[in-house]
Amino acid sequence: MDFYQFAKSVVFTALKPIYRMEVIGLENFPKEGGILLCSNHIDALDPPVVGITSPRPVNFMAKEELFKLPILKSILPSVHAFPVKRGLSDRQALRTALDLLKQGQVVGIFPEGTRNKTGTLGKGFSGAGFFALKGEANVMPCAIIGPYKPFRRLKVVFGKPIDIAPYRERRAKAEEVTEVIMASIQELLDEHYKKN
Repeated sequence: MDFYQFAKSVVFTALKPIYRMEVIGLENFPKEGGILLCSNHIDALDPPVVGITSPRPVNFMAKEELFKLPILKSILPSVHAFPVKRGLSDRQALRTALDLLKQGQVVGIFPEGTRNKTGTLGKGFSGAGFFALKGEANVMPCAIIGPYKPFRRLKVVFGKPIDIAPYRERRAKAEEVTEVIMASIQELLDEHYKKN
């Protein structure tokens, strides 16, 4: 067992009983090929929660400052995180994400860019559409349905992959593809609230 799988099992064991996690839609997750995993963002725990519930390892961008902290700088690369400079166009982070997608790996992003505690899905940044178009990967929408309160059920819903090929063929703009991604996440949220 590598460190990623070890860390995943430890975090899963710690968080699952506290948040009574329920994972829906694992059958939608492709077993191979590059996937851009796009989720809403409601809490600081979202990255580890998405990571431990995904059936495949997820590579997340993390703000550069975290890689300068004594303990985290050695742990983060081991759990497939890579640094990004916030507020700047970080070409190295962009290249890393695109390379991972082209290698057939899973890259996780939160298109809203920051945590959104309003209870509604915010506007997505065009970077999501950029990665979808340039990364030669399909997009997997994901919805985290809170709240993060002890012993209240937390749901992670994986939707069906979005085929980005038609958008690439007609050279769609990144903003349009981002809107498609956000609409797919919203559909997952709407389906949940209809059932409850």
